[in-house]
Amino acid sequence: MTKKYVVELTDEERAQLIDLTSKGSTSARKIKRAHILLLAEAGKTDLEISQSLHTSVSTVERIRENFVENSLDRALNERSRPGRPLMLNGKQEAYLIALACSAPPPGRKCWTMQLLADRLVELGVIGSISDETVRLWLKKRYEALATRRMVHSVYKCRIHLAHGRCSRFVC
Repeated sequence: MTKKYVVELTDEERAQLIDLTSKGSTSARKIKRAHILLLAEAGKTDLEISQSLHTSVSTVERIRENFVENSLDRALNERSRPGRPLMLNGKQEAYLIALACSAPPPGRKCWTMQLLADRLVELGVIGSISDETVRLWLKKRYEALATRRMVHSVYKCRIHLAHGRCSRFVC
């Protein structure tokens, strides 16, 4: 069976790949991809390449395809993965922190994560948010708030978690 994506390297590309594989400062994934391209050009089958480099046949096929369809750079480097967009923007985060550092609602000794989440939705700051998201955002900002005193308040923030224990979030 004839390969659909045949790797044919120029002298410059081959020299670049050999130079890349001989250096120790490059990531292991990039070096493995360079080896895949060099072995593919040498006429090795995908199965032989995958067995010698301890990778899957589909990885070898994907690297060859990226090289032929796109470029050497695309075949060697990973695509960026931006991840999930942030749940809160800066203004919403400021509301959350200010709310957590304010006096708790009447009849309550301190804030809970669920109370904070409910109050943010009630105030129209955000459409919906879970208590776990609130907990993660406060946890993320705890050190900055505690050490740099970014938010000034007369209240010490002690927020109760769902299991009844207090978090160590302090403004």
